Formats: sequence, structure tokens, C-alpha cells
Amino acid sequence: MRVLLLGSGGREHALAWKLAQSPRLEKLFVCPGNPGTAALDPARVENKPIAPLDAPALLDLCAAEQITLCVVGPEQPLVEGVADTLRAAGIAVVGPGRAGAQLEGSKVFSKRFMLEGGIPTAPARIFDRAGLAEARAFVGAHPLPVVIKADGLAAGKGVVVAQTTDEALTALEDMLAHDRFGAAGQQVLVETFMPGKELSYFVLTDGQTAIALPEAQDHKRAYDNDQGPNTGGMGAASPVAWASPDLKATIEDEIVAPTLAALRNQGIDYRGFLFIGLMVGPEGSPRVVEYNCRLGDPETQAILPRMEGDLLALCAAAATDTLADLPLPGLPAPMHSLAVVLAAEGYPAKPKTGGVLTGLAEAAQTGALVFEAGTGAGPTAAERTAHGGRVLAVSAQGGTLAEAQRLAYGAMEQLRLPGSFYRKDIGHQAG
Repeated sequence: MRVLLLGSGGREHALAWKLAQSPRLEKLFVCPGNPGTAALDPARVENKPIAPLDAPALLDLCAAEQITLCVVGPEQPLVEGVADTLRAAGIAVVGPGRAGAQLEGSKVFSKRFMLEGGIPTAPARIFDRAGLAEARAFVGAHPLPVVIKADGLAAGKGVVVAQTTDEALTALEDMLAHDRFGAAGQQVLVETFMPGKELSYFVLTDGQTAIALPEAQDHKRAYDNDQGPNTGGMGAASPVAWASPDLKATIEDEIVAPTLAALRNQGIDYRGFLFIGLMVGPEGSPRVVEYNCRLGDPETQAILPRMEGDLLALCAAAATDTLADLPLPGLPAPMHSLAVVLAAEGYPAKPKTGGVLTGLAEAAQTGALVFEAGTGAGPTAAERTAHGGRVLAVSAQGGTLAEAQRLAYGAMEQLRLPGSFYRKDIGHQAG
């Protein structure tokens, strides 16, 4: 198969690494990719300098290279309808169209979807700029903590869990009055806080059949012990020991199946990955925090090494409505997997770019995997420059969580980037 992969982050490096293992793959084109994807087998993987939102150029590439399948990594192309354009040209796509991508692109749509579909979630009120005074009054009387969410995409930073009323009011002002997130903050959700443990649950679906992928636990806060600002994710661990078979069965019955049914009832053709961010309460009941219409980052870098079998075969079946025709995939590999993010100085507020990263070869020699994200070409072939806030993720696997941690942090110690930092407690709640 000749395949197109859209994206340039660590998730896409991990996807390219896994797809390239398939015996079905003839050639994988990554648009635009990064230095990590460029370093994969050059006979089978090739970067192309085309932006994931440039649908005309992508169509030209698909025609020139006889591409028949596209896997969309990030959310923005999905929200903007790139999958619809490619499908209209006869290309099978792993990723929902614009209608299905609203599950991530609009938290207001998503919340209404859950409430109307009877899917367990937190109560919430919706406010816009015209209702700012009403929103202030509502927040002022709301029990704490309270969650303030910008409606649209905000790079994983449009959610504030306010511990005080002043903090909640500031978040409202930032979003509705001061345009902190631009169009993404024209509407906000004020949501009841859900106590419990977070769980990232993933399925691949063709709209009818859903295949569960390994679960993971993300670490959103910037610093150890879950301190500091929220980020796009500082690391992930898989499996999650407390995510029992009974809990997973409940998630499938009470959340996954009703979600797919509600999509069908609304006439939404959803083919691709569905990432369900869950809060599992003290009583053990899962409720949906949010949907994402793609795989998570950095969760992908933790779960793909645990996936046995041919990911490309699963993707092709999901894109062509034939998942039910495949034999059920085996259980995830009985290993622990950890992904630890190396972040640039100043991340997440104002990451400093341009620093030179060294030690990649030494990190790889430890046996860990290095999935590059915000990197660019360096002064030498063995070096990189930092081009983004999350520079890379070290992914390591072991027979125990402690072994995976030892290997991941041993590899991380080989890397050098001035001012960079990483959390040293990834996996502390997964065991």
C-alpha cells in the first residue's frame, strides 16, 4: 500500500514508526514530517514539505504517488474538513470528516452531544460574550473547584480548573472579554468539577465496529507531583493497573457503544481514531471529560510499542468499513510502556526555540525509542534544533513499570538541550 500520513509531531513520528513495520506498506509519505520521520527507512518512508491543511497540494501528491490511504495525525486538518476533501477524491481516510471532528473542535457541540445521547459526563452551562455578566454571577455562586473551558481548539491549553472564584472569574474574562484564545473562546463551558482519576481510552472505529487500543494515563501538569500549569502533556504510561477488565467493559457498554450509536443517529460518518478522556470517580464510575478525534500526544508514544499486529491493516479496514471482517487483534503486549516529554525552556507559556539538542544517538543506544516532535535540522546530522515547546518524547518499555521508568530516564539523561526540563515522576499514578 502507498500511504499518506499527515502531521509533524511526536504522535506522527510514532505512527510512522509503527506503520513502517507493516508488510503491506510499499511507501509512506509524511506531510510534512520531522527529522525523526526523515530518519526512518528511506526506502519506505519519505517526508514531503506539504502542510496538512493544504488540501489541493495533498490531492496532487496523492495523484502523483498513487496513494490510496491517508492517516490524519493532528486535529486541525480534521476540524477543517481535509478528510472530506480527500474522501471525495476517492482516497480512503483514517479520520472523521468535519461533522465528526466537531466532537473535538467544539466543546459546546460535544457537551450537547453527550447530554442528548445519555453519555455520562459532568453538568455544564454554556455562555457567550453577550452573557458575560450572567456567567460571572453563575461562577460566583458555583461550588469550587469549577472548570472553565474554551469552546474551540486551543492546543490543549483552553481548560482552567479553577480552585478559587477569583481564578474562575479571571479565566472567564480572559476567554470572553480579552480574546485569549481568539475565536476558540467566543463561547465557554462552565462545568462541574469531576473528582477522580484520569484515564485516556482509545478506539479505532469504522463507525460500526470499534477496536479498543491500549489505555494510558496522561500527565498534563508541567512539573512533578502534578504541579504547575496545564500543558499538552508531559508524559504518559500504559497500561494503567487500576483500569480493570470490569471498568473497561463498563466504558465499552456505557460510553463507546452509545457514542457510536449517537453518531450514527445524527448521520455522522465517523471513521478513525476516537480518544475518550475519562474521569473515573471514587465510586468507580467513568464519565467523559472530553472527546478527541485523533490519537493523543504523548499517549501514542506509549501505547503503540505495546500494540502487536499490523496497525496498517487495522487502519485500512477502519477507513473502508471492514473492521468486522478482520480477526480480533490480540491483547496488548504484556509490558509496561512509558513516554517522557523533553520540553523547551519556558514551556508552556513562552517556549524558547533555537537551542541545539545533542545526545540522540546515545539515548537510542540505551534501547529506548526517541520520538521527535518540535525539532529541526541541527548543525550536524547527529544534532537537532528545538522548534517547539515539546521537543521530543523518550519511550521505553519494560517488564515492570519501574523497569520502564529506569530505561526511560536513563535515556533522557543522555540528552542535552540548554534550559530544557522534563518530569521525573511519569507513571506515578498508573501503577
